[in-house]
Parts: sequence; C-alpha cells; structure tokens
Amino acid sequence: MNSNGLISGQGVSEITYIHIYECDQFSVSTATPSGRTFPLHDHPGMTVLSKLLYGSVYIKAYDWVRGETCSPRTNGLAGTAIDGIFNAPCEPSVLFPRSGGNIHSFTALTPCAILDVLSPPYSDDLGRPSTYFLDFPIPSLPGYAWLEEREVKLPCDLVVKGAPYLGPPLDVPDDDLC
Repeated sequence: MNSNGLISGQGVSEITYIHIYECDQFSVSTATPSGRTFPLHDHPGMTVLSKLLYGSVYIKAYDWVRGETCSPRTNGLAGTAIDGIFNAPCEPSVLFPRSGGNIHSFTALTPCAILDVLSPPYSDDLGRPSTYFLDFPIPSLPGYAWLEEREVKLPCDLVVKGAPYLGPPLDVPDDDLC
C-alpha cells in the first residue's frame, strides 16, 4: 500500500518510456508505469493530450492559483484539479498550460499504458524543462497544497528505461505539421 492508501503493482521497479515521434511542434510517446508512481511534474507552456490505453491509474493533479506572475513557478499555492482513479476505457484528458491539471503525478494500480501527445515538446533550450515537485496539502484549506520544486529531480529508486518504438513507421509530412 502506498502513501495514498492505494495498492500498487508489486515487484516492478521501472517505468518504460517509448518515444514514438517528435518534431518542433509536438511529440508522441507512451509510458508504462507498471506498479510505479511517476512523481509530480509539470509541462510548462505545453498542451498535453493523454489517453489511458489499458489498465488503471491513480492521478493527482494541480493547477497554480493565479497570481501576478506569468513566469514559470518553482513553488507556490496550487489547487487540486484531479484526484481520482481512472480505468480504461475512459475519455482522453487535455492538460492546458494553466488549467486541467498541468502539474500531475500518476500511480499505476495495474499494468497500464498512457499515450501522451505534447505540444510543443519539452525543450530545455527553449525554456520548457520538466520540473519535479513535492506537494504539501494544507489541512485548513481542503483542495489546496503548497508545491515546492524537488532538489533531486527523481527518487533514487525510480528507474525510467527507454524502449524502442516497434510499431509501423510514421509518415508525417514536415510541411503539414512540423
């Protein structure tokens, strides 16, 4: 049983990540977090279309409470956007740069796969790095938490392994989409 009181898969210590396609405008990937929790992270300035392909997953997601600043934040007050269990088949979700749960974590409750389309893709050079957070729920303010950037990006026991994409070749005309 994990800190959320949920039973997660046992004996699996890694998340498999398959990079399917990327151009300047978007990227497509899948993650199979069987039995693992992918830590709270963001998608700065990005829109994300996610689809749970199979299995069950617990998602906890936040959006920053709007303030005066438009610059990326590394700590502050956030409101809960999603706190629930999703079972495939279910509707896809869309995370917008400032709404929809852009800061989120997920825990695989069963073997599962999540397809993500990110637009634009992550880019450290263009100011779109992934930031990982710790959340501190505020008991006197239900539905809100204080988020702080993690000093160490990923827990030392979390392993994310890349795997090759073995599906059909993607023929995306560069002129049309990228």
